[in-house]
Amino acid sequence: MKTFSNNQLERYPLYLRLLSDLRDKGETVVSSPYIAAKLGFSEELVRKDLQAVCVESGRPRKGRSIDDTISDLEAFLGYSEPMRAILVGAGSLGGALLRFPGFESSGLYIEAAFDSSPDHYGKQIAGKDVYPMNELSDYIKRHNIKLAVLTVPSFAAQEVAEILAKAGIEGIWNFAPVALEISPKVTVENINLASSLAVLGHRMKERRNKHHG
Repeated sequence: MKTFSNNQLERYPLYLRLLSDLRDKGETVVSSPYIAAKLGFSEELVRKDLQAVCVESGRPRKGRSIDDTISDLEAFLGYSEPMRAILVGAGSLGGALLRFPGFESSGLYIEAAFDSSPDHYGKQIAGKDVYPMNELSDYIKRHNIKLAVLTVPSFAAQEVAEILAKAGIEGIWNFAPVALEISPKVTVENINLASSLAVLGHRMKERRNKHHG
């Protein structure tokens, strides 16, 4: 079985977005050099990435079928099989994620939200019902949900993660700024906004120094 690095996995949605834009413009064929130039990657990197997941090989000087490549990328990323999820923590960040319109095109469907604040109970955010936390486990089991988006404060994250794992959740998309100690049966993807901001700030500083040095 092939293994993929995190950096490699993060590149595939970028390829998919570019190819989808090209298809919307009426294009039918694309070359690796074109993709590389548009995204700032090396041609060799693009070729290796696509060869790893595409059924058909690219044709020299003719390129790849955009439709076929999109289909292969969507199948690899799981977009062709919708991921049904719940969100825990319907505050500012959770509410923003519920309102984000781009998830469904990536195969993610958040069906409901849960929160500890009575102010949210019985309300809807972007058409999604918000339930109290004491209904979380039962909802997960009744609806056979396997993925949870976690946007609770850091002090509550560990406890909520344990509840999710016991209820049958197999994957947690963790936006809480804390490392979760969870069963190895549960896959956790940590989204650290502070780290991402630090990387952005460092790169901006490097670029300024490069241009003014």
